[in-house]
Amino acid sequence: MSRGIKPEDFNSYGSRRGNDRVMTRGTFANVRIKNLMVPGTEGGITIHQPSGERMSIYDAAMRYAKEKVPLVVLAGHEYGTGSSRDWAAKGTRLLGVQGVVAASFERIHRSNLVGMGVLPLQFLEGTNAQTLKLDGSETFSVTGLSESMGPGQQVMLEIQRAGGTDSIPVKLRIDTPIEVDYYRHGGILPFVLRELLAKNRLDQSATLRTR
Repeated sequence: MSRGIKPEDFNSYGSRRGNDRVMTRGTFANVRIKNLMVPGTEGGITIHQPSGERMSIYDAAMRYAKEKVPLVVLAGHEYGTGSSRDWAAKGTRLLGVQGVVAASFERIHRSNLVGMGVLPLQFLEGTNAQTLKLDGSETFSVTGLSESMGPGQQVMLEIQRAGGTDSIPVKLRIDTPIEVDYYRHGGILPFVLRELLAKNRLDQSATLRTR
């Protein structure tokens, strides 16, 4: 409204998919989304840590960005199912999410996350956020992502909480060798740009040698 747009002209997120600011705000704004950090609620609401303030997921993400805190999403089965799957991954990255740990992934969304440089990890059978008693106040780190990492390998997820530190194995859902390359470069776009720059340098070098 501050830009002179009337509420009746807002339309849908999908109709404004060319506007990155609108789509980033809409990434976790589904009215039916259930965030277990805020029991009994629906919609894009979360709790900022460690302040305990309740706010929209977008506002919390922007606050974490100012605080230079990278984010991780904990999810259930078939994470990423739905429409606008390209923006589901783009918006996730733009909100500062660096990894998603889920019980399982929707096939295309998992691939799109890798393409955006977001790390997809999968809980092993019988393990999930509930069995681990995670409440969102924890901090997480991943070990085992070496230069020799391969598709589908197990890595360790370290969970730091008030009562101490736990370490559990999770499956790396980077499923193909080319996806490993994409992730190492920070996503498919940086990978392609670096490939083009390398080819351009080789072409220039070959031209100089033939003169």
